[in-house]
Amino acid sequence: MMKNMSEEQLEALIVQTINGAVATIPAYLDEIKENKEVLKVEDPKEFVYGIVMGMALGMSGAILSAQKEMPTPEDQIKVRDIVYKHIPEIRERIFN
Repeated sequence: MMKNMSEEQLEALIVQTINGAVATIPAYLDEIKENKEVLKVEDPKEFVYGIVMGMALGMSGAILSAQKEMPTPEDQIKVRDIVYKHIPEIRERIFN
């Protein structure tokens, strides 16, 4: 694991990232409704789910890369596992 960050700190940062991404859901759904003709999205909620997952994984990867040393494959798997652990909550926020 990265020298400067404990696993608890990493998870807290990832959860914060997920919460930030989830907070954008209503705005994305409104944007899709307003721009149906341009975006041609069949299922707005699935589309937004993809955006939120991309944000969560991408920003979490950026957090890892911001550390002084290159993240190991194990670090990257750990980040993915933390994000994936929160998928049920993410899906609930979008689909319910």
